[in-house]
Amino acid sequence: MNSTKQPAWRRSSECANGTCVEVAVVQGEYLIRDSKHPEQEPLHFSEDELTVFAKAFAAGEFRPE
Repeated sequence: MNSTKQPAWRRSSECANGTCVEVAVVQGEYLIRDSKHPEQEPLHFSEDELTVFAKAFAAGEFRPE
């Protein structure tokens, strides 16, 4: 991330135990990180990439066998 401004990380209101996925939007790019390891580099997605991932996840494409 080249910006000196800190991302505004958000998590679901359903996150009760603090081990959650957090999302931030910076310059039109979606950043995703594990709240247990905020020091690690977040994943970066365009809006289109995130939409494709969310649809696949909702369709059950990532269920363990």
